Order: sequence, then C-alpha cells, then structure tokens
Amino acid sequence: MDPISLVFYAIVCGLLSLFAPNLGGMLPRLVVGAVVGVAAATALPFVNGMMGY
Repeated sequence: MDPISLVFYAIVCGLLSLFAPNLGGMLPRLVVGAVVGVAAATALPFVNGMMGY
C-alpha cells in the first residue's frame, strides 16, 4: 500500500471513529462504515490526481 493511500484511509477511519459511538447500535455503525468506505475508495483516485500521483 502506498503512503498516500495509507494516510488517506487512516484519516478517514480516525474521523469515523470519532463519531461512531453516537451512531447507535451495531447495524447503523456497520452501514455508515460501509458507506464511508465506499465514498473514501471512490474519492481516493481524485485525491491522488490532485496531488499529482
């Protein structure tokens, strides 16, 4: 895994973990985590392009 991807996903997961306790039970956290993961995976190529990678 390249360093840009590692840092990007670390930031996304860190921010998600700040809000996770407020999201309710296991199922809502799972759904929100899946949606955020798909959004992050979709956004990563654009972030890499903006950084010139």
